[in-house]
Amino acid sequence: MDSQADHPKLEIFFFPYILGGHLIPMIDLARLFASHGVKASIVTTPHNVLLFRNAILRDQELGHDIGFVTLNFPAEEFGLPNGCENELATTNGDMFIKLFLATMKLQDPLRKLLSETKPDCLVSDRLYPWTANVTDGLGIPRIVFDGSGCFSHCVEESLRLYAPHEKVVSETESFVVPGLPNKIELKRSMLPDYVKSENGFTHFLNEALEGEIKSDGVVVNSFYELEQAYADYFQKEMKRKTWHIGPVSLYNKSNIDKVERGIKTSIDEYSCLNWLDSREPNSVLYISFGSMPRITSAQLLEIAHGLEASDHHFIWVIGRILNYSSKEKQQVEMGLLPVGFEERISNSKRGLIIRGWAPQLLILEHPAVGAYMNHCGWNSIIEGVTAGLPMITWPFSSEQFYNERFIVNIIKVGISMGNEHWVPLKELPRVTIKSDKVASVVNRLMGREEAEVVEMRKTAAEFRDKAMQAFQEGGSSYNNVDAFIEELKSRRKVQNGHL
Repeated sequence: MDSQADHPKLEIFFFPYILGGHLIPMIDLARLFASHGVKASIVTTPHNVLLFRNAILRDQELGHDIGFVTLNFPAEEFGLPNGCENELATTNGDMFIKLFLATMKLQDPLRKLLSETKPDCLVSDRLYPWTANVTDGLGIPRIVFDGSGCFSHCVEESLRLYAPHEKVVSETESFVVPGLPNKIELKRSMLPDYVKSENGFTHFLNEALEGEIKSDGVVVNSFYELEQAYADYFQKEMKRKTWHIGPVSLYNKSNIDKVERGIKTSIDEYSCLNWLDSREPNSVLYISFGSMPRITSAQLLEIAHGLEASDHHFIWVIGRILNYSSKEKQQVEMGLLPVGFEERISNSKRGLIIRGWAPQLLILEHPAVGAYMNHCGWNSIIEGVTAGLPMITWPFSSEQFYNERFIVNIIKVGISMGNEHWVPLKELPRVTIKSDKVASVVNRLMGREEAEVVEMRKTAAEFRDKAMQAFQEGGSSYNNVDAFIEELKSRRKVQNGHL
């Protein structure tokens, strides 16, 4: 019989982008692969190791071969404080650019690490297109981890090829995105600035696209049954070899894993769960717009007044809110709410305000939670789908308006709040939704009386069940993980001459 030395365990390096929205699902991905029997090494900064070490220790106690390899992050070189990776959450465009430039300095340390260790594969975030140059020189297969679903990239490709937005005469005129399996309509005002005109980020995304095309494949945090037509389009029409392996958040089965998933939560799990336990099933709206600040203090007030007028229970995660000085155009974190709002909400037991980081998975899966208002980031969408929740969509930037079309028009589990204005990092956001619209949309979804909403809840529950089935042994995502591993094993045999 062949010895373990003759056939050592496959080793995969996972290289996540340093910010939470990219980092958290990649950590889940590494843990998932380790549970399937490979050696998983997570390449990240010492600061980020601290955020996840407890979860990794628990996996190691289960016998999984997983650990960290650290690269020092050159924060001070760019005028950034040490340990800034997830604490800053890129509060403005200048800070984001500095953070981005600092990550470019990781190229040489990564090349040195890979040349010394020679793993069987590098799974790299899409925002590191330069890893293609590193791995090509070393003969190491490179897989791109895509932090979004296939749908948004199909929309991106259509816009790039056909430019339908250049044929409309105003920002508010609708146009159809051509060539897709479904009729998708957008407006110019919803498009990123780097799509409407070329800038530095346009060139970077072109590099990312080239890096993806030249890679050995793409791993997607989604499941085939959720976006089947677009998974097929992505693979057949756009020529990307793809493995749908999600939802990776389902790897977190215990409460402690769900609570310790990233930055320390601002509320203890017992206080949160006790509050939810006292509520009726499907009676609570959960609201979170992610870690990137896109809401002004003025818009915050409108949301607060709208929630209070809606007369429904809610949990509202208030992240970084920006107040803008018109004189100096400086962005300053604020925490403004209407006078007496928190006291009224607390006394009436109508709502729970969480400032900072929340135990989101625990909240979403609680029976009392009946809907989810979010910014249409892919992590939020996939976690909402996994929880079986209908959604209120409120996109701000990135590919979020594309994702909104997926939720509202394709899988039909959401109602749009109505925002139509993409917000660049350096632009001053404005109030786009008034309190009466907030109250109206919340009442519509939480009232649960309209036939459309009843059907939406039924569809959301069906997708939840499909997500669970895909992730379990024998499901499509489970089988894709094993197929990915088997392909790496076959590649190793070829390289070693065992044909």
